Amino acid sequence: MTSTTTRPVLSKDGGTDNRPGLLLGVVLAAQFMALLDVFIVNVAAPTIRVELSASGAALQLVVAGYTIAYAVLLITGARLGALVGHRRMYLGGLALFTAASLACGLASGTGQLIAFRLAQGAGAALMIPQVLSLIQREFAGERRVKALSAYSAVLATGAAAGQVVGGILVSADLFGTGWRPVFLVNVPIGIALLVLGARVLPRDARTGATRARALDLPGLVLLAGAVSLLTVPLVLGQEQDWPLWSWLSLGGSLVLLALFGTYEARLARRGGAPLIAPRVLRLPGMGRAVLWIAVSMGVNAGFLFTLTLHLQGGLGHSALRAGLTFGPAAVVFGAVGLTWRRWPARLHRALIPGGFLLAAAGALGVGGLLADGGAGGWGLYPALGALGAGISLAFSPALTGALATVRPEDAADASGLLATVTQLGQLIGVAAFGTLFLAAADGSGAQNSADALWTTMIALAVAALAGAVAGPWRRAR
Repeated sequence: MTSTTTRPVLSKDGGTDNRPGLLLGVVLAAQFMALLDVFIVNVAAPTIRVELSASGAALQLVVAGYTIAYAVLLITGARLGALVGHRRMYLGGLALFTAASLACGLASGTGQLIAFRLAQGAGAALMIPQVLSLIQREFAGERRVKALSAYSAVLATGAAAGQVVGGILVSADLFGTGWRPVFLVNVPIGIALLVLGARVLPRDARTGATRARALDLPGLVLLAGAVSLLTVPLVLGQEQDWPLWSWLSLGGSLVLLALFGTYEARLARRGGAPLIAPRVLRLPGMGRAVLWIAVSMGVNAGFLFTLTLHLQGGLGHSALRAGLTFGPAAVVFGAVGLTWRRWPARLHRALIPGGFLLAAAGALGVGGLLADGGAGGWGLYPALGALGAGISLAFSPALTGALATVRPEDAADASGLLATVTQLGQLIGVAAFGTLFLAAADGSGAQNSADALWTTMIALAVAALAGAVAGPWRRAR
């Protein structure tokens, strides 16, 4: 059991600071901003394509370049935080993210935009793992549980919010700038967070134990290669009709992943410092929690991506209308993520399987209401809310349970692992369910798109049901 006492937050001068709420707000605001940028570009993509005369492949790299850099470098960012300090890496990653956002907003061509999106993803990868690490190290007992609930609510609410905010900004066309505000909006927010973060984040303490955990360069190379070979074909394969190189790349990723596991195990036996400590992977329930997180995030991302395609491509909705459609799912997801811990304890054991079942019902409800090629009517919003609530119930307790037994010295490894699983789950969800939708939509028109969406929603429901039967859940402590 974790302690019910709370660590005091250290101020910049090394004294105590009774502003844990402000610290949490600062790190979660950056988390939200970084996640927003995974999805905010989706609804801006058609405008970017027209204004920059971008090819299909270039446009996909604009959208996916951020995600690729983000996924590849997450665990590296977590380890660097443990080595040089979570405060330093958080502020450094935030500064890079903010500068790259400004550069994206000022880009004059697709080549520049792709390069700056890669830099933006790298900044996010350096910054985001520090959020979980700081929560693990600076909060304890019930305050840690509440902080983790807020973290999980922000994590997937950012996905739906990205669609909403992107639609609003593109439709507003502020000062005739078209798509550029989806990037420029990060600049004033990033600057404000840098100022606040410098004041409220605890000073890094360089301990002998931290210095001893050297950067595992061979492990980094193997893992980065495995993740790159996995993510690139998942992102670009559908656009290019899954050529041979994409399958070879996926096979190569499995080979490198196996080599990574073998090397890490040998390094641990020799007393070295592997990139992911084996004891973290062996924590009770960690493996199952990783599976639940991956499935819930895959279902969430697949739902957001395919419904966006249907709303804008099939039904011809504007970016604003399509974005606002996701409002109920985003609101309910956040509300459930923040409150589930206050529900009766006797219900906690059933939350994860129940959440997956509710998500399956919501997916079938959304697909059924839109199956006739229409807009779905008012009944669509309760179905969207049920889907958002279900995914939140599946994801939030799984994350909290996975971190319940993680020691502070393992916070970097655990945060890097879970952040990477979250991101890869989203990538696989977009690739798998997006491919299914696009393959099923073999013609133009609202009805063809609706038929494809119905097929995809059935597949999403099946994936959610698989999550529900993955195994019993032990209540998070």
